[in-house]
Amino acid sequence: MKALPALCLLLSSIACHAETPQQIRQAYTMEASAQQAGFTPSAKRGEAFFHQRFAVSDKMPACTSCHTDSPLNAGQHAVTGKSVRALAVAANPERFTDTAKVEKWFGRNCKEVIGRACTPGEKADFVAYMSEVR
Repeated sequence: MKALPALCLLLSSIACHAETPQQIRQAYTMEASAQQAGFTPSAKRGEAFFHQRFAVSDKMPACTSCHTDSPLNAGQHAVTGKSVRALAVAANPERFTDTAKVEKWFGRNCKEVIGRACTPGEKADFVAYMSEVR
């Protein structure tokens, strides 16, 4: 019985750290708004960004290099060959629910694909698209 309160505390702590794609998009929107007055995230811009080809890497010139043309589908890393789960929230409800993971992947993938850090506006647009694609 002594373990029950500790278990309840642990579960409530985990639940407090869970986030939604909307919360993560809102955080990026607030950051982008501080840099650009009146910024509003756009799924359409997010879709264009997802499909855009960059000249930084021959092996990974676009997000679609690893994630396929449809974010609803699983993909494969262009260099390592590792399986990559679907990006779209509709196909993978765990996407965009952990701020640390989202930042880790934006940090790594933006550098590899576009050659720089993504802006808060690009992140907000990307999350908007991944949240809305069906």
